[in-house]
Amino acid sequence: MKINTHITRLLILSTIVLLAASCNSYKNIPYFQNVNRSSSVNEKIDNYSPLTIQKEDILGITVSSLNPDAWKDESNKPNGYLVDMDGNIQLPLIGSIKAEGITTNVLRQRIQTKLTTYLKEPSVNVRITNFKISVIGDVARPNIYQIQNERVTVTEALGLAGDLNITGIRNNVLLIREIDGNRQYINIDLTSADLFKSPYYYLKNNDVIYVQPDKTKSNSGDRSYRTLSLILSALSVVTIVLTTVLKN
Repeated sequence: MKINTHITRLLILSTIVLLAASCNSYKNIPYFQNVNRSSSVNEKIDNYSPLTIQKEDILGITVSSLNPDAWKDESNKPNGYLVDMDGNIQLPLIGSIKAEGITTNVLRQRIQTKLTTYLKEPSVNVRITNFKISVIGDVARPNIYQIQNERVTVTEALGLAGDLNITGIRNNVLLIREIDGNRQYINIDLTSADLFKSPYYYLKNNDVIYVQPDKTKSNSGDRSYRTLSLILSALSVVTIVLTTVLKN
């Protein structure tokens, strides 16, 4: 009877250990844990800033007018106009024009204004054609992703990459950004809804997102190894204690 009592206690203790370890792992998995889900909440978006043009961006610029023959792009740039290291682009008719540090919409308006001297009712369209982001590390589909518009968020980028694997560390995602000749390293916590208010929530051209794997990734790379390890650890404790009890 005494042995059965010890066995029962050990089984209960092992179950508690497994549940505690499982809960400890799970609490680091859900995103946006501090969101109030008891009611509908409206939150003003005040951290969005339009994408601005940088050096080495490639701009796709199209021009139309009522006298289209007047616009002749003799430079033959089918891939777009490169923003040089001075922040300028070279256009037919108007020559050099500053592009760095302004939005594509502002540049469009400036080009259109300058072209009114040469074209009748010109219409201009400007877009960044080499806008891309990289998502690497512990995600389903690490890759370089071309962005078709000028607005992409951290969550959208991770969605393109198929989301984090279960072993990806969610509270310490690294954003690497190069801007104005400087490289920045920014830590992002996906488990907090404060991410939506972060000035880094909206990505810029050439941003890199790195998801670090947790320690279990180096052993197996999946959740099953972690669960098996917990079970084996608990069973080892039970075996050792049972052996001691039976000897006595």
